[in-house]
Amino acid sequence: MIDDDRKLAALVKDYLEPMGFQLDLRHDGAAGLQQALAEKYDAIILDVMMPVMDGIEVLRELRKKSDVPVLMLTALGEESDRIVGLEIGADDYLPKTFSTRELLARLRAVTRRSQRITESAPTTTDLVFGDLHVNVSTHVATLAGVVLELTALEFSILVSLIKSKGRVKSREALIEEVSDRRFDVFDRSIDVHISSLRKKLLDDPKEPRFIRTIRGVGYTLGEVGKGGLS
Repeated sequence: MIDDDRKLAALVKDYLEPMGFQLDLRHDGAAGLQQALAEKYDAIILDVMMPVMDGIEVLRELRKKSDVPVLMLTALGEESDRIVGLEIGADDYLPKTFSTRELLARLRAVTRRSQRITESAPTTTDLVFGDLHVNVSTHVATLAGVVLELTALEFSILVSLIKSKGRVKSREALIEEVSDRRFDVFDRSIDVHISSLRKKLLDDPKEPRFIRTIRGVGYTLGEVGKGGLS
């Protein structure tokens, strides 16, 4: 956990450790980033507002070398922090007024999803859609031979969409499938992840080659009813 609020961090540590988590604490961004890269962690709890290096910059640097699940803590009402965090690779977020029970649920969800990706052994490991190639076993996606730098959650979304063979996936289904949590009608995080994924696919949302938005329904890879998958 990287958070300069020492009292909050100590409370979180006291709550999580009896639940089976071992928690390391760092209280500024630079020290937290160094520690996050020095050890192999199941997840990082990361505050946005911190001295020396803020959480956004920590996440940006962390994502250059690691796809460890990151749960960001944001100030209440700071939607801009949440959107920026999701765009650069946060897996989930909580406002700073979170309850410990909700923190535990979100933390279990991101670690469970990450573990499922690591341990999964699907029958079909190579998915192809045009010049987009996805290897589920190695967790590598390439576009025209160039490796895409995707977060674990973006990769999960891409696999989900490419397996749907042109069928529409609702926002609700995507959130519950890739995030391991229930859909909230006010939660727009999946849209931010889709937007980030589109940018990495060099996809124009007005004339998409890959991800299409079906208004009022959800998303699909390719045209509805046309698989294009081999």
